[in-house]
Formats: sequence, C-alpha cells, structure tokens
Amino acid sequence: MPVRFWAVIPAAGSGTRMGAGLPKQYLPLAGRTVIEHVLNCFLNHPSIVGVTVAIAADDRYWRQYQPRQLAKPLHTVPGGQERVHSVLNGLRALQDKLQADDWVLVHDAVRPCLHPEDLDKLIRTLERETVGGILAAPLADTVKRVGENNLIHDTPDRQKLWRAFTPQMFRFRLLTEALEAALASGNVPTDEAAAVEARFPDQVRVVEGRSDNIKITRPSDLVLAEAILTGRKGSKT
Repeated sequence: MPVRFWAVIPAAGSGTRMGAGLPKQYLPLAGRTVIEHVLNCFLNHPSIVGVTVAIAADDRYWRQYQPRQLAKPLHTVPGGQERVHSVLNGLRALQDKLQADDWVLVHDAVRPCLHPEDLDKLIRTLERETVGGILAAPLADTVKRVGENNLIHDTPDRQKLWRAFTPQMFRFRLLTEALEAALASGNVPTDEAAAVEARFPDQVRVVEGRSDNIKITRPSDLVLAEAILTGRKGSKT
C-alpha cells in the first residue's frame, strides 16, 4: 500500500497577544478566516488524504467556521495544555487510520500564507526520506545574543541559522514516539522537529521555503498576511 499523507493542525491556542475578542485562528483575513486559509491549502492538495484539527474544549467558534461539503475527511480532537499535547492527541486519534510509515504534516493554525507550491515541494522532497524534515528559510538578519540588562553577549554566525516554519513532516510512528519520549523526559518541545532531533541527531532535513510563510502573532502580522494573500490573488489575474 502506498504511503499516505495526513495533516494535523493544532488550533487550541487563545491568541491573547492579539488583543482580539476571539482566538486568532478565527480572525477575518482576505475574505475568509485565518484557519480557513490554512485548511483549504491542505484539503485542496491532491496528496493529502485527511486533516485533523485539535481545538480547545471551550471553543465556541469551530462549528461556525469549519468548511463544509468536503471531499476529504476533516476530524477534530480535544486540544491540550501545550502545542505538543494537542499534536499528540491528533496523532493518537489516527492510530486506526495510518500505518507506521505514513506521513504526518503538522502545521500551525495561524500560518495562513503557506503557498501550495511550498507544500508540494516539502512532500516531494521528503517522501523518500526515512525521518522527515521541515520548511524553513535562511536567516537574513544579523542576530544578537543578549544577556542581562539587554547587553549584547555575542553575534552568532547567521550562515548556520534558519527560521523554522511549518509544515513539519515526519513518519507517523516516529513522530508519535518522539513526542511521547520528550514529554516522558520532562521536556516540552516548541516544535515537532526538536523532539525528533533529540532521537535522530543530524537526520532532520531542512527544505527551503518562501519567507512569507508568516505566523499570525500580533495585529501587525494580520495586516502583512492580508497584503501577502491579496498580492497573490492579484498576480493570478
């Protein structure tokens, strides 16, 4: 049986830094909500066979904004306290749907500017890999490591630094075991790659993607995302 590709979207965050009256994944953006842009990118890709979204227990908005009349499965699971818990809930719900070597692509619910070409590039680059990898972009700015009192400690070599994006794509069983091992050791990884790197050093591949795959964190990010998506739409006409 050929391997399958399934997306898991952790969407249980409250987005308090936005200062909005609802979670940032439900904010309006270029004629849709943020999460609708995310879901459409995956649901419209021919290789993705289904999507699982982890939502908060008190989420009052999902039913209002979820896509309808879908040709592919779209499931929800309870979100967790941290991102890693939400992702694990999504993975555990797939135990009877996926084989060990199937692929899972984890993507932030608030990265609405993922370009379909980048999604395709990630899948095609990694589909024959053993472990997996992530979308990322080389760091363009000089970075400063800052110590106490906001005093610069040193300047790391940016030639070796990349900005980590999502999706992050790994084999189903491998990712599940890596996240469980991280939590068992007392670590709370900030992304899936960190957990996999701990078990498979120097085996997680970076796939260069577009730098406009931004994450909505603050109000200014929403303005930028609107410009990105509107610009793409205009370039197709």
